[in-house]
Amino acid sequence: MAPQRRSAPKAADGSGATDRRRAGSGKSFRAPRAAQRKWLRAAVLGAWASLAGLLLWGSLGGDDSITEVLAHRGEVLPGRFVEVPCSEDYDSHRRFEGCSPRKCGRGVTDTVITRDEAQRIRSIAEKGLSLGGSEGGASILDLHSGALSMGKHFVNLYRYFGDKIQTVFAEEDFQLYRHVRQKVQLAIAQAFGISASSLYLTKPTFFSRINSTEARTAHDEYWRAHVDKVTYGSFDYTSLLYLSDYLDDFGGGRFVFIDEGANRTVEPRAGRVSFFTSGSENLHRVEKVHWGTRYAVTIAFTCNPHHAIADPAPT
Repeated sequence: MAPQRRSAPKAADGSGATDRRRAGSGKSFRAPRAAQRKWLRAAVLGAWASLAGLLLWGSLGGDDSITEVLAHRGEVLPGRFVEVPCSEDYDSHRRFEGCSPRKCGRGVTDTVITRDEAQRIRSIAEKGLSLGGSEGGASILDLHSGALSMGKHFVNLYRYFGDKIQTVFAEEDFQLYRHVRQKVQLAIAQAFGISASSLYLTKPTFFSRINSTEARTAHDEYWRAHVDKVTYGSFDYTSLLYLSDYLDDFGGGRFVFIDEGANRTVEPRAGRVSFFTSGSENLHRVEKVHWGTRYAVTIAFTCNPHHAIADPAPT
């Protein structure tokens, strides 16, 4: 408790007016200071609450403020390319002249893969993922390694299902997959001015199916910002072929490039190919899917032949 001030001696005339005036003035002096202390406490608590909210929002992958849309869902783009300065990520890896990124950037095209091809490719994903699926919101199917989400884990679908796989996938499925991969590879080579023959498919290359189900494991937390070259050292060029339409098939789920002072997004549409150099010049994330189901296939390329993988084939 704050110490109490003593009243001044009474006036000689014996009147209590002076005491009352002084007592009143003390109260009016202390009241504003107490109010100021309460206001300051509230302001500090509010600031901490706001900061905590922002940190929590960021850790949970809250939607970014999009300052530029690189590709709207309603556009049909023959090609759009944005060059950005290369990061130093490639310096710690072996360089391959004529292939390793010297020109970095990101591009989008809607004329490399037709919507019919995208629908047929999506049917491959749907058939394979119908065999399993994650308990969380993100499931993957890797036809190269055989990795398939199954509950909270992964199984090798070729070993797990054995001969049954031959009744799920047809030879035509693998031919289409190879044909689409080749067209994407050529588009990347042309955009970056390199030879398509110097690019090699690398792992992981996989289908993804994302919905609004709550994450169960770290594998389900697809919305975290990341750099492909840091996560997978073999990646030099990354591409995504979208197999469903933003706002028609799903809400949220846009692809976001995170740039200093700005965020730029690609709105998925079936048949759209988004591609970019894999270093930290293209830090990115995917928004959380709020409703519906988002299908895509990630196709990654390396310049190092030692990291090459073969196209999948029926076993």
